[in-house]
Amino acid sequence: MYISEIRTKAPADERMPLERKFYDTLEKLKIPYEQVDNDPASSMEECAEVDKAIGTEIRKNVFLCNQKKTTFFLLVMPADKAFDTSSFSKKLGVSHMSFAPPEKMLEHVAGLLTDEDDYVQVIIDKEVAEAEWFGCNPGINTSHLKFKTKDLLQKYLPAIHHRARIVDL
Repeated sequence: MYISEIRTKAPADERMPLERKFYDTLEKLKIPYEQVDNDPASSMEECAEVDKAIGTEIRKNVFLCNQKKTTFFLLVMPADKAFDTSSFSKKLGVSHMSFAPPEKMLEHVAGLLTDEDDYVQVIIDKEVAEAEWFGCNPGINTSHLKFKTKDLLQKYLPAIHHRARIVDL
């Protein structure tokens, strides 16, 4: 898998609008980060190679909804942690939780930066919240970055009008 050299500034070439907005937001908030470009990483196994290059684990995102598909949850958890829908539903007090349809993920998660109404509830596994570094992609699987988890929780999420609920899975 191709992985570029690490950068500490946003790529200068043309990028998708969501990716560009992600970098612009980090820079506006003065959140330092490291970034790489890579061949498409479509699985957590492929992300493991990126993990080695940037020195932290890319986190797994699970997009869920209630039965009526009116409430959505973005769960951020360690890549290797097993996920149990039933126990997660009980922890949140939401019955009949399921994986959200892919089109809803594109609509809502990709728009998390512009979701000022907190339509998507961000749930972060306690293990992720307590880690020093946070690894993710900026809305596209051909680029990944890492920055301090405290910056995610204390600067980034509040700036995009979201609060993280920390859950011990």
